[in-house]
Amino acid sequence: MAKIRIVHYINQFFAGIGGEEKADIPPEIRKGKVGPGMAVEAACKGEAEIVATVICGDTYFNGNIDKAAAEILEMVKQENPDLFIAGPAFNAGRYGVACGHIAAAVQEELGIPSVTGMYAENPGADMYKDRVYMISTKNSAAGMRDAAPKMASLSMKLAKGEPIGPSVVEGYLPNGIRVNFFEKERGSKRAVNMLLSKLSGKSYTTEYPMPAFDRVDPVPGIKDLSKARIALVTSGGIVPKGNPDHIESSSASHYGEYSLEGVTDLTAETYETAHGGYDPVYANADADRVLPVDVLRDLEKEGVIGSLHQFYYATVGNGTAVASAKAFAAEIAQKLLSAKVDAVILTST
Repeated sequence: MAKIRIVHYINQFFAGIGGEEKADIPPEIRKGKVGPGMAVEAACKGEAEIVATVICGDTYFNGNIDKAAAEILEMVKQENPDLFIAGPAFNAGRYGVACGHIAAAVQEELGIPSVTGMYAENPGADMYKDRVYMISTKNSAAGMRDAAPKMASLSMKLAKGEPIGPSVVEGYLPNGIRVNFFEKERGSKRAVNMLLSKLSGKSYTTEYPMPAFDRVDPVPGIKDLSKARIALVTSGGIVPKGNPDHIESSSASHYGEYSLEGVTDLTAETYETAHGGYDPVYANADADRVLPVDVLRDLEKEGVIGSLHQFYYATVGNGTAVASAKAFAAEIAQKLLSAKVDAVILTST
């Protein structure tokens, strides 16, 4: 019996080409398996082989989504595979978006079953989990040993046309599709068993998981603004002209810290936005529309506020992973506390 033919998609990092400095490489195709493809193929237990691996830089893909997808679709089409696998991307935001987008495109445009995998908080998960099967992984590449067998198992079922079970059984992220089935025990008994497990501190799996929202208690208001030091932080991507820190237009991997010493106005000649999720024309013409330095300088002169902090912090919120955003916030908060900043104005798009 012929083996199932797989085309595998990975980024420049997992291909061993390089990190951020190589993230702008265009799509290329190599025969056979590369990097994590070895673990994925091994998990298929001889039933399938990776006939080709498509590699693309995360920056290139996210900055040229339509072009990159078209190029990759043509490469996949030439290999005539039975199955397409992308990733896993774990918690890498731009990689997750690329995996989700290309897996969905291959499935929808070429009619080839596709599977990908990533961490539940990866922005690519929310964007594509309802269009393609997406195995839930851990948040880093350390989870490869756990992810590869799950991706292979689900992939083999898809390739063979076998029935796909519920997400809790197969390990994929819930995709909004509900299927009726009969449980061995009636609902009342299952509910009581879960309650007893919860009361006794034992582990249990809810049948109706609730969304988790962060709760932040508001701090007391500032009593005297005329003595307060105010800082600016933005996810609107406002950076000095030329984007010196190369903050990505989508799925940002870092933030920038920039001096406002002597700056009273953000002009088109000195500032711009790096954000790829909104029309940049008006922000580039006057970056104060996103980061109101001019207004705060006026308030500073009028004595309404004590002073504007000498640094502002900027990143891009477009597709950025929640875990990354939390890490940025923790670092920025410590810097603001050390500088004895009294309040922060957070601006977006």
